[in-house]
Amino acid sequence: MNANEWLAAFATRIGGEPPSTEEFKLILELAGVAAHSSERVAAPAACWVAANAGVDLSVALEAARALEVPADD
Repeated sequence: MNANEWLAAFATRIGGEPPSTEEFKLILELAGVAAHSSERVAAPAACWVAANAGVDLSVALEAARALEVPADD
């Protein structure tokens, strides 16, 4: 079972909808920013916080990017 199939089956079981292709990309970006700005465990938790807050994924991603720490040169 690939990720899309799993997400569709999971969404069905909980009475929701799987993410669109664009939403999936934003989720992965959000998770990546969280993981690279903090610790890996921040990735799923950041996605949960965004969903729990009911904010648009683009808003959540913008907020996460505002917390990014610049890389050392």
